[in-house]
Amino acid sequence: MAFTPSSTSLETLEALDTDPAFALHRGGKLEVRSTVPVRDADDLALAYTPGVARVCSAIAENPELAKDYTWVSNVVAVVSDGTAVLGLGDIGPSAAMPVMEGKALLFKQFANVDAVPICLDCTDVDALVETVVRLAPSFGGINLEDISAPRCFEVEDRLRELLDIPVFHDDQHGTAIVVLAALKNAARLTGRSLGELRVVVAGAGASGVAVSRILLNAGIGDIGVSDSKGLIYRGREGLNSVKEALARDTNRADMRGSTEHALAGADVFVGLSGSTVSEQAIASMAPGSIVFALSNPTPEVHPEIARKHAQVVATGRSDFPNQINNVLAFPGVFRGALDVRATTITENMKVAAAEALAAVVGDDLSADYVIPSPFDERVAPAVIAAVAAQARADGVARI
Repeated sequence: MAFTPSSTSLETLEALDTDPAFALHRGGKLEVRSTVPVRDADDLALAYTPGVARVCSAIAENPELAKDYTWVSNVVAVVSDGTAVLGLGDIGPSAAMPVMEGKALLFKQFANVDAVPICLDCTDVDALVETVVRLAPSFGGINLEDISAPRCFEVEDRLRELLDIPVFHDDQHGTAIVVLAALKNAARLTGRSLGELRVVVAGAGASGVAVSRILLNAGIGDIGVSDSKGLIYRGREGLNSVKEALARDTNRADMRGSTEHALAGADVFVGLSGSTVSEQAIASMAPGSIVFALSNPTPEVHPEIARKHAQVVATGRSDFPNQINNVLAFPGVFRGALDVRATTITENMKVAAAEALAAVVGDDLSADYVIPSPFDERVAPAVIAAVAAQARADGVARI
């Protein structure tokens, strides 16, 4: 049965529960549980008044004590305005809540980070920033989620400037970390270094920009980025500030034209655009090519088609090998940052996370295994340790 806004009768709601997805989501996917018992008057006097007043007074004198005597140091706000939810687009804050609940669930499941989903009924950048800043004292970190580009870049940049806790837009950086990890292993499998690779990234939204940036930071040979109008290059008319910056830092060959034109002779394709790429274009890539067709649910090129011509193929789907899944990154990144009470998440911390993730594969590397499974129990500890160590090395750790 198709669900429509008018389908709200009891019969319709009952019918929806025959769909296992609706049945699982009924009542939401989260709850709040206490960590201390309240069995009698003595417990009550410690957990609440009068004992709580002593703790409050101590925090008032030294605000840093909140990190030790409240939940703040272990809780992340998962914040969205519902403007870019999955592949559904701008569906609003209420409809975004199931995704934010799911994100919070994954934080807990994979890294024992408590997370609170917060969907805001505002889309103005100033309003979003002001609201999150006002909420921030209750949290140890801010995970931005499903905020449309290019607004997401400004929201994150401004929050990073205003707050002294980690701010991380997962649509950007989670994707970028996992792509870099997989690409490091794919390059190793094909006997090349990152510096030898020419990459074409299709898509200049949140994830496309972040992937391009992390690859540049990791020393990629050259990278060309395309949007719906073709390759981004210096002097192209109509570029926003984010794309102008990309034009300055990428496409050293000054290639112009379509994504498919740029793929001729390229070593790597990273699809983050929702568009399609022809088999002929994939076949025109260099020998030993690497194809990451990451759009969901429909990849830019079907994996079976890509495998005819590419040595390594990855997608965003769980029903094919080499799934590029953000859950490999964000729980461990936040856990590592929270453990050392980092003031921010640096570019080096993201690269360290990618290197740790890539290292989990180790000697088991193969064309169908360049990135580990989210259920590999080695993943989160490796990422946590790498991020925490890099935070200390970068001087952003407080403990």
